[in-house]
Amino acid sequence: MRLARVIGSVVATVKHQALNGRKLLMVQPIDPYGEDQGEQVIAVDQVQAGIGDKVLLLEEGTSSRQILHYENAPIRCVIVGIVDHVELAAQPASV
Repeated sequence: MRLARVIGSVVATVKHQALNGRKLLMVQPIDPYGEDQGEQVIAVDQVQAGIGDKVLLLEEGTSSRQILHYENAPIRCVIVGIVDHVELAAQPASV
């Protein structure tokens, strides 16, 4: 899993049947400090996330299909949580 920020929604009137009735969101992967990391991706929303939300993004096809209970779905990314906050340990002092 990784952190991401929801930056938009995607509407596709013609799509694979596994995507019917599913909300698609455009997300930007981020680091723990909120800085953009890598390319934007489209993800299936399982948690009712909205634009601006920080989310947990699962980017692994087999796990994504297991969550959706659809073995042959052409799905790689699923939003599986909404992040309230990220707390990091203090950086250790250099010796």
